[in-house]
Amino acid sequence: MPTVLRVGSYRFFFYAGDRDEPPHVHIEREDKVAKFWFDPIRLQESGGFSRQEIGRIHKLVIEHKDSLREAWDEYFGG
Repeated sequence: MPTVLRVGSYRFFFYAGDRDEPPHVHIEREDKVAKFWFDPIRLQESGGFSRQEIGRIHKLVIEHKDSLREAWDEYFGG
């Protein structure tokens, strides 16, 4: 599970087994998790984050989309 970005208390990462899914990123903080697809950027699933916090995370994914997608391509050979 490579960590590809940290912003404040959020950790952005991939699972090695995600290769066969569309490009996306997982985000965690403490025991909360979310998953965002990249194209288009949208929430796939969330566990524990409030709606307001999901909004903040969504903005972070948009802000860092290029570097997150580059990390995906480097890790999975895209």
